[in-house]
Amino acid sequence: MDRVFKALASRIRRELLDCLKDNPRTTGELCERFDTLDRCTVMQHLKVLERADLIIVQRKGRERWNHLNPLPIRHIQDRWIGPHADQAVTLLDRLKSDLEGTD
Repeated sequence: MDRVFKALASRIRRELLDCLKDNPRTTGELCERFDTLDRCTVMQHLKVLERADLIIVQRKGRERWNHLNPLPIRHIQDRWIGPHADQAVTLLDRLKSDLEGTD
């Protein structure tokens, strides 16, 4: 889980993941989208994402296709966000009932 949080801590890596949300992209395509960064820097960010299991790399000939792996993010949702959101919804529902005077 630490590798996932470390990978998500970078704005650039989150933007890379956003680019992969709908479709896999080649490394070349990602480099074109992040033209303010050199290819080596993009590759370093992709390596961090791969080590965190946030992307799955598939090689086809000379191309490297990067696919989003949403499972680690889902695990964060299930472990950290979901239970807190459920508790917040319950508290808001109770507050609403109290304010409306209903039980």
